[in-house]
Amino acid sequence: MLIRLLCILMGYCLGLIQTSYIYGKLHGIDIREYGSGNAGTTNALRVLGKRAGLVVLLGDFFKAAVACFVARAIAVNYYPELIFPLVIWAGFGVILGHNYPFYMHFKGGKGIAATAGIILGVLDVRIMFTCLFAFIICVAITKYVSLGSLIVVTLLFAEFLIFGLMGNIYEPFTKSYCGHNSAIEGSIILFVMAALAFYRHKANIIRLIHGEENKVSFSKKKDTVEQTVDSSDK
Repeated sequence: MLIRLLCILMGYCLGLIQTSYIYGKLHGIDIREYGSGNAGTTNALRVLGKRAGLVVLLGDFFKAAVACFVARAIAVNYYPELIFPLVIWAGFGVILGHNYPFYMHFKGGKGIAATAGIILGVLDVRIMFTCLFAFIICVAITKYVSLGSLIVVTLLFAEFLIFGLMGNIYEPFTKSYCGHNSAIEGSIILFVMAALAFYRHKANIIRLIHGEENKVSFSKKKDTVEQTVDSSDK
């Protein structure tokens, strides 16, 4: 149990690196006071432009990936039977730190870019490909990042559960497969992560149902930081 708590704590500390907030401060604004008020990739893209969106995406992605690979390195050497649960616990810690940073009064992002880092950390090509493909196709067709994000977290949970219970999630460093108990534990954590993502997107879900959700645009036009917070996007 202690090693699990340590992985969560490590992940939480890395999750506290709020890329969008830091980027916004470097440009003289608090990203939480503009656009949707969310400290995440999509809002950075809308408010500060494509470069900001890319920087924030990579920052949030890599902090989760680093946490997962550190957890994997520890597990390979000391807890080989717990590799996948420890990787996912570390990733979950990043999500908690990203979504609920204590020094920002627990007002952070929604954890989707960080979830992509966890997908990489699991090191299953099938899960990586299907999640990436589903997200790209969904956003390309609908222009709804929120919908693509919810599809990704659902796929991650479902595929890890199915492949894990089938016993064919491969761990290249130990040349072994994810055991049944590890598959169950990892799936439970991923289910909680998916549930948290749906909770964080509750306002988006309501707007999707009513056809009022904001669509993402990759044109050169962007919101100006002088605008007030759009209450319809909160």
